Amino acid sequence: MITRIISGVLGIGIAAYAIQRGGTVFASAAAVLAVLAWFEYTRAFSHRGGNPALFSGLLGIGGMLYGAYLGQLDIVLMALTGASLLALLTSVLLRGDVSVPDVCASVAGIAYIGLPFAHLVMLRFLSGGVYVTPVETFTLGTAMVWVMFIGTWASDSFAYFAGRAFGSHKLAPAISPNKTIEGFLGGLAGTTAAVAGLGWLLQMPLTQMAGLGAAIAVLATLGDLVESIMKRYTGIKDSGAIIPGHGGIWDRFDSVLFTAPLVYYYTMYFVLR
Repeated sequence: MITRIISGVLGIGIAAYAIQRGGTVFASAAAVLAVLAWFEYTRAFSHRGGNPALFSGLLGIGGMLYGAYLGQLDIVLMALTGASLLALLTSVLLRGDVSVPDVCASVAGIAYIGLPFAHLVMLRFLSGGVYVTPVETFTLGTAMVWVMFIGTWASDSFAYFAGRAFGSHKLAPAISPNKTIEGFLGGLAGTTAAVAGLGWLLQMPLTQMAGLGAAIAVLATLGDLVESIMKRYTGIKDSGAIIPGHGGIWDRFDSVLFTAPLVYYYTMYFVLR
């Protein structure tokens, strides 16, 4: 437990530094996390005996993050398209080594990991206002990245404690036996309140922010379940051990893969319009 707490505190400190600095620092941090998550994803499917298209994924994810950094959506789309086609071609060029299921898992993984991290970078780079709070003055992108991370962490934390205290009805026993309906409802209520509180602090519409909090809780839970079913399919317990006491990067960012695009599009269509 001590190791887990120390790792968590250090991780939050590093995340805070990257979020506040923005620019190349944030984009580089997101790229490193995306690449590490891709390595863990391919290793998981290799554990089942597969041979995912590792190189195609590195090219595609790297290209998508570069396009996001430049703010060029056409580069993001080009990287995704090129990497997907290259991965598909490996089933022809390396027939016998890369099977059709391997290629399908590869193409899915490139989009599953690369696109959300690209959205995370684009979210941080959004401009459109300055938010003065008693804590700090935030740009729009900085503020919404904090909303996304705090909301996602709140969902996980409230669900954990509510589940420990009141959980008795399984949410998805075939996928994640430890998740309960009571835990999910606790996470839903806690995240809604937390994001509404951030909305009050940032002087944003409370009703909309409460709705965003509820949506974050739902998608964070679904993102966790998606990784759980993939780990169950591939026969692994944790995606890695790079974060002491927490597992791998994929383990820690499974919910963010779903909540980052959500908050990006919320910001685009409800804050900037």
